[in-house]
Amino acid sequence: MRYISLDLETTGGNSLRHQILELAAVVEDTRKLLPLAELPYFRRVVRHPELTGTAGALALNAGLLRELARKEPNPELCTPEELLPQLREFLLAQGFKTDKKDCVAVTMAGKNIASFDLGFLRELPGYGTLVRAEPAMLDPAAFYLNWRKDTRLPTMQICKARAGFEDDTVAHQALADALDVVQLLRPFYELPAYKRVTE
Repeated sequence: MRYISLDLETTGGNSLRHQILELAAVVEDTRKLLPLAELPYFRRVVRHPELTGTAGALALNAGLLRELARKEPNPELCTPEELLPQLREFLLAQGFKTDKKDCVAVTMAGKNIASFDLGFLRELPGYGTLVRAEPAMLDPAAFYLNWRKDTRLPTMQICKARAGFEDDTVAHQALADALDVVQLLRPFYELPAYKRVTE
């Protein structure tokens, strides 16, 4: 199957009040694996007239704020209104198809994608008409859950540690985090959980 691993960096956790600063999407084809560095990707930093955010989120994304403040041309810079049209163009160029309503519907993967990122995507102009997520979404946390010991789904850092990553820190950079999700999911392509069950 083909899916996109999508990650956002935002000014806070409230999709009705806070804003997307960065979006990255990586295309993964589970039948034609490429080295992570060769996967097709889309990245945009999003410029708003004004920003509303929490101190913690703004501090975490200080590098993005500096990128947004630069005056020189940036091909990865867009407005919120341009974000989904440009993502749609990228997805069509990668061979994704439109549905009967001319909307590109894709399977999305990401850490907390359904509970966090999707809320922000739904607030963007063109969501549901230009681009939309398929109802089922992939979150690597379910694959790294310790069913006997965990009391909640593991964080990205815990998932990376359990997967044996040399560095289990979370970059909080959209492209790096989207690539980490692909790397976390790859071990399960060849031997899915239902094939591991023995009588």
